[in-house]
Amino acid sequence: MSLVELIAQADERGLAASGLACSDRCVPLLGGDDELLRPLWSHLADGSDWSVSLEKARGTLTAAGPDEDEAARLARRMLEAAPAERTPEAIRAWADACSVASLLIHRLLDPAVDENTPADDVDAERAGGPESASPLVAAELRRQILVLELLAEHGNQGLRRALDVSVEGRRVLRAVVSRRERLA
Repeated sequence: MSLVELIAQADERGLAASGLACSDRCVPLLGGDDELLRPLWSHLADGSDWSVSLEKARGTLTAAGPDEDEAARLARRMLEAAPAERTPEAIRAWADACSVASLLIHRLLDPAVDENTPADDVDAERAGGPESASPLVAAELRRQILVLELLAEHGNQGLRRALDVSVEGRRVLRAVVSRRERLA
């Protein structure tokens, strides 16, 4: 099943986990530590209001600087767009936007991507699969699919594994960012 189909079929918790996982994987671009979004995962697990923890996480991040690159801007927008009130409509729109933004971020950072590759390939990859995607984008696409499948199959019990998938993706992205900085 494609990522687009999984998002369309996901329930509110699955969508919230999907958006949160995308945001969590991209936190290294914003200088946030690994625990920045952990309270949001806890609120998602117990179904409680996450608005206070969301504001705290947003306030913890440094303000955008004039030299912030496109990948960091996309990551910042994901967190800024997170709905304080998890209504089904707001969560669905946020999860979908986070999915696109995260794939674009991975495309921007993937050394295997040609600068002339059109960004609209992300839509095709979301509707199809990782076969035609570059390595970093394909791995992110697989992570997004896995998070939604875990929540669809295991409900609340899938949250722990979804968090593990997010942590793994964060490590990968941190390594890519570190390598780019060394080569710059």
